[in-house]
Amino acid sequence: MKVKIKKYPRFFGPYQLVEKLMFWVPKEKDEYGFPHTSDRVHRAGEWYADTWLGEAHSWLANKYVDIVEKRRVCVHIDPWDSWSADHTLAEVILPVLVDLKCSKQGACNVDPEDVPENMRPGKLEIEQYNKDGTTDALFFKRWDWVLDEMIWAFSEHVKDWDESEGQFFSGTHDIVWTPVDELGNEVAKEDSKYSRMDRGPNDTSDFDSEGYDAYQARKQNGFRLFGKYYTALWI
Repeated sequence: MKVKIKKYPRFFGPYQLVEKLMFWVPKEKDEYGFPHTSDRVHRAGEWYADTWLGEAHSWLANKYVDIVEKRRVCVHIDPWDSWSADHTLAEVILPVLVDLKCSKQGACNVDPEDVPENMRPGKLEIEQYNKDGTTDALFFKRWDWVLDEMIWAFSEHVKDWDESEGQFFSGTHDIVWTPVDELGNEVAKEDSKYSRMDRGPNDTSDFDSEGYDAYQARKQNGFRLFGKYYTALWI
C-alpha cells in the first residue's frame, strides 16, 4: 500500500505575502493576551492589495484555489493489503489517532453512557449544555478518554498474537489420544475407529477466559467508539 495525501490548498494573497516579508515585525497582543498581526503589517498589506500588482496577485491566488479546490489524494492498494484488511487499516488508523490526540483543537459532545460513571455530567450540567452550550469541567476529558480507548484498541490489534491474545494462555500442552467407539466409550486401540483428545499427565496449560473476555470487550468497545464518533475526528 502507498498513500499520499497532500494538505488542503491554502489561499496566499497580498496580506499573506506582506506578513511573510515583514516577519521581523513582532506580533501584538489583544485584550485577552492572544497574539495577532501588527497594525503596521496590516496597513502595509492594505496598501499592497490596492495596487495593480496586488490586485493581480489576488486574482492569481483565487484562481489557484479554484483549480486546486481539494487536496490531492493518491492511494495505491496492493493485492496483499486486503488479505487481513482489518490489520492493514489498523496500521494506518492508529498513527492518525495518535497525532489527532496531540494536535486536536477541541472536543465533541460525548454521550454519558460512553464513559465511566465518574466522568459523566450531572442532570443540571446536561441541561445547561443543551440550553446554551456551556461545558462542564470534564467535557474535554471525556473526549480524551474516548480517544484513548480508540488508540488502545487499535494498538492492541496491530500487536503480534503473543503480545495480545497470547497473554491469556499459559503452561505447556501435553495431549494424548484415547481410542473410543462411535458413542465415545473408551475401547481397545485395535477396536477403535475414533480418537478423543485428552489432557496428558504433564499438561499444565491454562486459559484465562475471564481476562480474555474482558480484553476482547474493551477492544470491541474501542472499535464501537471509533465508528460512533468517526465524523467527530476532524476536531
